[in-house]
Amino acid sequence: MSFIEISFQVPEKITSACSDLLEKQGALAVSYFDGANEPLLEPKPGTTPLWNNVKVVGLFDPQTDLQSLRKSLFDFLPNISLQVTTLPDQEWSRVWLLHFKPMNFGHGFWVAPHEHPDIDSLEKDNIVLKLDPGLAFGTGTHPTTALCLQWLSSHPPRDQHVIDYGCGSGILGIGALLLGATHVDAIDYDPQALTSTKDNALRNYLNDSQIAVFSPQDYVGQASKTVLANILAEPLIELAPRLRLLTKMGGHLVLSGLLTNQAERVQAAYQNWFSFEPVKSHEEWALLVGVRVA
Repeated sequence: MSFIEISFQVPEKITSACSDLLEKQGALAVSYFDGANEPLLEPKPGTTPLWNNVKVVGLFDPQTDLQSLRKSLFDFLPNISLQVTTLPDQEWSRVWLLHFKPMNFGHGFWVAPHEHPDIDSLEKDNIVLKLDPGLAFGTGTHPTTALCLQWLSSHPPRDQHVIDYGCGSGILGIGALLLGATHVDAIDYDPQALTSTKDNALRNYLNDSQIAVFSPQDYVGQASKTVLANILAEPLIELAPRLRLLTKMGGHLVLSGLLTNQAERVQAAYQNWFSFEPVKSHEEWALLVGVRVA
């Protein structure tokens, strides 16, 4: 069936009210998008990341009373610029596959959706991490995730125990296992992230003996030769003493989720214990890789 798409831009502080209004008017789905080409940081635990200027998109049944819908929106937001589009009848469960292409992170290591048409041929000669589109920080599309995956691909943690601190979708820990790690401990404050990590691991034919999930307060595991932490600048600074202890002497600590202009401050929090390689960057995002020396 076809659908009607309604879209408009609003300040972040009223997105929730707009979503409620659209749902009361019969919206089948409401989505948020960047309204001003603004970088989006990884959220703190328990928060939802949004841009300052948000494009709100509502999807409606074609029989929706547009006149009534428009009136409700203009009563609430008299000055909005409203776009109304009719979306043609398509098999939507397959359309998104055309826009989410397999991504290569070097050395025959790829991330691709489960049902992508090229998945079978891709798997013949490559390592393929199967993950469907979702949050930007969970699929490899965000520069910080991409930087971490590229580092993993060029430094495969064969026969290692790896810690993925702030695991999100589990993409880094799962990637480490596919690249030869024997076990991953995945840690996150968000219970939904832990569930997502376990589900995504199962979809990549990994089991509980290979990857275990923990909340930070419950983790008392062993130190590791490779510790991955793709979080945010401030939490990385606060976590410095703990991440130091979780990294074995001579082991690698891989930090991301920070902007290039935050790299010096984050590195300073670790400089007494780690020797850092030159900062790697992509767009405005940075990757720090340190070896524990103290």
